[in-house]
Amino acid sequence: MTRISTFSLLLMFLMVISFQSMALNNNYTIGAGDRIQISVYGEDNLSIDDLYIDNSGTFEYPYLGQLNPLGKTVEQLKNTIINGLKGDYLISPKVRVSIIGFRSIYVNGEVKKPGGYEYQPGLTVDKAIALAGGFTDRAARNKVYIGQSGKDDLKNKAKLSSAVSPGDIIVIEQSFF
Repeated sequence: MTRISTFSLLLMFLMVISFQSMALNNNYTIGAGDRIQISVYGEDNLSIDDLYIDNSGTFEYPYLGQLNPLGKTVEQLKNTIINGLKGDYLISPKVRVSIIGFRSIYVNGEVKKPGGYEYQPGLTVDKAIALAGGFTDRAARNKVYIGQSGKDDLKNKAKLSSAVSPGDIIVIEQSFF
């Protein structure tokens, strides 16, 4: 392979990853278990390097008091902080909010190591099963379901190539034979 074609492939790969990341961050809503970072340019006392969002969903932010990021996109939380700081505290605040850690996904049922695993962008069912050590000998490979945390009644049959979202619960059923 020539240098130019190798460079072109690498460039295309990086573009795909960055577009996936941008799409995830634009539509992704913050939930309990996520870790975020808040940076306010030139204002170290207003920046938070690593903030874990717990089940209460609220955190104390300087000058603004209690903020609740649950169900908000990164952009919505950023705008809330900008609007709160603008005027009384800062003339034109420059704020960046980033997801630095996603809530876990869970793999249960007929896998070798059931449990919670850190979500990674681009995660699919087959990759999540691999994280959990693979199928057991008794796994029904055609009976794989994805559910969402807090929604017990909503289980969708999934293909191994199906995308997984943060907080999803993957269940692999047992085969009869």
